[in-house]
Amino acid sequence: MNQSIIQAGKRTVALEAASIAGLETFINDSFEKAVHAVQHCKGRLVISGVGKSAIVGQKIVATLNSTGTPALFMHAADAIHGDLGMIQKDDVVMLISKSGSSPEIKVLVPLIKNFGNTLIGMVGSLETYLARQADIILNTTVSQEACPNNLAPTSSTTAQMVMGDALAVCLMELNGFTGKDFAKYHPGGNLGKRMYLRVEDLYADNSKPKVLAGAFLKEVILEISKGRLGATAVVDEGDNVLGIITDGDVRKMLETIDDLHAVKAADILTEHPKTIAVDALAVHALEKLRAHDISQLIVVNEDGKFLGMLHLHELVKEGII
Repeated sequence: MNQSIIQAGKRTVALEAASIAGLETFINDSFEKAVHAVQHCKGRLVISGVGKSAIVGQKIVATLNSTGTPALFMHAADAIHGDLGMIQKDDVVMLISKSGSSPEIKVLVPLIKNFGNTLIGMVGSLETYLARQADIILNTTVSQEACPNNLAPTSSTTAQMVMGDALAVCLMELNGFTGKDFAKYHPGGNLGKRMYLRVEDLYADNSKPKVLAGAFLKEVILEISKGRLGATAVVDEGDNVLGIITDGDVRKMLETIDDLHAVKAADILTEHPKTIAVDALAVHALEKLRAHDISQLIVVNEDGKFLGMLHLHELVKEGII
């Protein structure tokens, strides 16, 4: 093991961790003003920057949009070549810059001030052009970059990222943003599925294995095999659920009964099987499967009538687990 590599890696982590810890000092009245300015904004939060700060800005925009705060990214270099049209009168603008004095920032600041928009400056030093011109300051000063030459943006960009997360989280709490709201913006993700996917969306294409209580063993076994769900429901003539027979139940029965010809479904069924309403959330089906350590649930309608069967495999396939 190359100790110099290990040491450099640990030093980098330690320096960046110290930079993040130092941000706590800057969560102050100015930070609170920035949060309220964005919260009460009637437009969007427009975030801009150049270089590494621009990349951080794009990440912050993505976080804000996914947590209920409308935001968009405008590259500072493109802004002075036409993209300033992205800024509307009710928008709040946030410029991110460690130096706060790059040429693009110096050109952009007076233009934004002329528009009359509230300007938030996320800066790495209070002794900068941007810090002096901004209406509100988010201070992300770090004592040292993790770069051995103290040049490449490392600790400073980490600090910017964390400050952006702090802003987003505060806005989430103030706006009462919940997991359901998050799922609304992530309908294709696993969280969205957990919030919206229902049993009726999963079981319908499955076979619907069922037998009457008077069915003989051969019919029971054939129904279980045909359904390929490892079980069959036992119902009466009106499709009311009487019980369930799993392939495990059949195996146990074979160990104790010698005369198989007279065995009927009613003799080996498990009464009061676990059921799930057809309109229940899929995640609730998963909770019930886990709670009872079983692999399938009988799907019923509001009257308790048999509709089909949901297997654990469907939940795995949809990424609910």
